[in-house]
Amino acid sequence: MIVCIAEKPSVARDIARIIGANTSHDGYMEGNGYQVTWTFGHLCTLKEPGDYTPSWRSWALTQLPMVPPRFGIKLIEDNGIKKQFSIIERLMQAADGIVNCGDAGQEGELIQRWVMQKAQANCPVKRLWISSMTDEAIREGFANLKDQNDYQPLYLAGLSRAIGDWLLGMNATRLYTLKYGQNRQVLSIGRVQTPTLALIVNRQKEIENFKPEPYWVLATVYRDTTFTATKGKFTSKEEGEEAFATIEGKPFTVTKVEKKEGKEQPPQLYDLTSLQVDCNRKYAFSAEQTLNLIQALYEKKYTTYPRVDTQYLSDDIYPKCPQTLNGLFQTKFNGVAPYAELIKPIGGKPLKKTKRVFDTSKVTDHHAIIPTGVIPHNLSDAERKVFDLVARRFIAVFLPDCKFSTTTVLGEVLGNPRENLGGPSKADSIEFKVTGKEILDPGWRVVLDKEKSKLSEDEPKKEDDEERTLPTFVKGESGEHKPTLTEKWTTPPPYYNEASLLRAMETAGKFVEDETLRAAMKENGIGRPSSRAGIIETLFKRHYIQRKGKRLIATPTGIELIDLIREELLKSCELTGIWEKKLRDIEHQKYDAGQFINELKQQVADIVRDVMSDNSNRRVTVITSAEDLKKKPKK
Repeated sequence: MIVCIAEKPSVARDIARIIGANTSHDGYMEGNGYQVTWTFGHLCTLKEPGDYTPSWRSWALTQLPMVPPRFGIKLIEDNGIKKQFSIIERLMQAADGIVNCGDAGQEGELIQRWVMQKAQANCPVKRLWISSMTDEAIREGFANLKDQNDYQPLYLAGLSRAIGDWLLGMNATRLYTLKYGQNRQVLSIGRVQTPTLALIVNRQKEIENFKPEPYWVLATVYRDTTFTATKGKFTSKEEGEEAFATIEGKPFTVTKVEKKEGKEQPPQLYDLTSLQVDCNRKYAFSAEQTLNLIQALYEKKYTTYPRVDTQYLSDDIYPKCPQTLNGLFQTKFNGVAPYAELIKPIGGKPLKKTKRVFDTSKVTDHHAIIPTGVIPHNLSDAERKVFDLVARRFIAVFLPDCKFSTTTVLGEVLGNPRENLGGPSKADSIEFKVTGKEILDPGWRVVLDKEKSKLSEDEPKKEDDEERTLPTFVKGESGEHKPTLTEKWTTPPPYYNEASLLRAMETAGKFVEDETLRAAMKENGIGRPSSRAGIIETLFKRHYIQRKGKRLIATPTGIELIDLIREELLKSCELTGIWEKKLRDIEHQKYDAGQFINELKQQVADIVRDVMSDNSNRRVTVITSAEDLKKKPKK
């Protein structure tokens, strides 16, 4: 009997139906030589400190650092998990072979390997590796099962990540809680959550310490069109008024009219982060909400595997794209086919193929998020919105570039003559400029949904985003104009919201000074795409941050925690960048997992020693509930 183990009951049922295991039993399906069972995500976890030695059960500075001689796993304390595991254990110990049907990624590999280890399975293991849950993908995957050993580096990377997070999290959390938490406030420290919190705190301090400075902008209205002085901002009112005085009452003359045509390529396909960013900006969905919605669409077979960090498709997907577009063509919501008219112009013709979309070298485990071509039914309103974004982005990449015309008009006003010492008098002239954009052929832009995004006060609509067609100007024309001098003030950077924080986590390399590491972090950022939503939610649960509208605001506890941490590496993007680079190298067999763990053990020992030597009497503000947050005055 072959035992197949999936990550969720719903996934197991789909697999069982395809391979003919149609008889239901308690905790598994059976038939056609297969038994199909499931986990509920993680059934096992790394042992807790007290499981290794009784002296680690109580929190004490004298017991730090805690470094087990050998890490072990245990079942999660839950009656439902224990019952399901006993079924899996019985099936596996009697199996002739096992098919690991876990999610095709680092976490999915770790979940199933731990279950097999705990069940002491000794039979041969194969790996089902698929990017969507369609019937065709499952059949194709079972026809091409992989050897489990091919994914040993993936498992080692996942195991190294889990052990590393245990070593740093368990030790640093106890260390900071005991040293600074007043015995009442657990101060959770993590490789990803702490640098993420630091991003929010540092931005908040930058805003609070910002001192607005005035500047003046000189503009003029000619033929109902506002031109702005090319000189830029005047830092003093006197300078601005002097310039204003030189041109007041003098004619405005057009000196140059330049028209250029350009093209705008379609946006790239979605990876998880870019989808979370768009869903937050457009619908105010949290990162976690978007992840749950796209995961549900994946499990319903409507979209491909979501926990991805690439925006490319492998070349072998290209022949399947007409079928996917056909499914979208037939898709209807409330009797309306929203994609049919968009697809008609490219139907029945060879589809456009560019390296911007199809590039096998940019795809590792999984490709970008796209529709599967299965016609969706019974979607919730939120699911439909997420599906719609994915569908329109997929259609867009096969449509022509958007063609536009940019018109730039320069003009000048000759001011009053002034005496030039040592020479003849000279007339001051001030140059002005206006730019307009006109869409000549919308191309891929026809897919853009007309529904407006929910922009917050932190995301004002930019003038550049709007089309602005200018009147026809002719070089040499001249006439009256109305100059204005406007006082403005410099503004601080905006607070983070979830969309901008996700982008900052993704591009965290720009915060790193070391050039080599910064280049490496282009591929990594802080955390994995699949974990970033959970990290943000953890910061809320720990009362380190709170929402104010769409803004993310650090609480007094969050601010004080970052201030307490003297080890810059603990709160910098650099630490997690180093980790992500090494974990990726472990996955690609370029770095040794044992070396990674040994280096981390030494790093944790150094952190413990440094904090223990702090003789200050610093403590953090205790916040234990949402009610406490309301009571705390803003710092």
